[in-house]
Amino acid sequence: MGRGKIEIKKIENRTNRQVTFSKRRNGIMKKAQELTVLCDAKVSLIMISCTEKLYQYLSPGADIKKMYDEYQKIMGVDLWATHYEKMQEHKQQLLEINSMLRREINQRMGGDLDDLHFGDLCSLEQEMDGALEAIRNQRVHKIKTQTGTTRKKVKNLEERHGNLLMELDARFRAPHFGLADDDQGGYDTDAGYANDGAAANIYALSHRTCHLNLHQGGAGYGDVHDLRLA
Repeated sequence: MGRGKIEIKKIENRTNRQVTFSKRRNGIMKKAQELTVLCDAKVSLIMISCTEKLYQYLSPGADIKKMYDEYQKIMGVDLWATHYEKMQEHKQQLLEINSMLRREINQRMGGDLDDLHFGDLCSLEQEMDGALEAIRNQRVHKIKTQTGTTRKKVKNLEERHGNLLMELDARFRAPHFGLADDDQGGYDTDAGYANDGAAANIYALSHRTCHLNLHQGGAGYGDVHDLRLA
């Protein structure tokens, strides 16, 4: 029995349409290869499916641009003329837009004002006032933000400064610095005054960033061999 004749019309079922396309695509690709080998022909084949997938075949050793050039020469047509004209039109539009923008920028800088009418000048002045107001508002916002950040940093530094002062005060009032009762149960006044004076000096110098190196000596109250601020 012979194969039944198929009516050539669009296949409505999407799955069947895709299967048919795949089978016939492979068939036409095979025919293109056979033409290239058997007939020494240059074959260029381009297919785009309904799902917008590209399939192509080009004879080995052939150049697609040269094939298009040969087609234009044989047919006496120019495939790129229309596209070139559209590109030129688009280029001209871009040049006009660029010229207009340059003129507007120059006018906002005080140039090219002779050709403007009174109404145009008023509109330009209003635009400049609005732009200036926006710039000022942004500047004030930046100042407020930076001021707030700086205040937070200053507050943190003040807290660290206070903590360092308290730590230094606690160290100078420790027993091994001499601020303790003597053998008779009294207070060593001379040593207390001496260490209070040293603490006062530290308070006066603590407004700078300092590094305190203390080396404790032998027995007794201890000697300060090296007191260095860096």
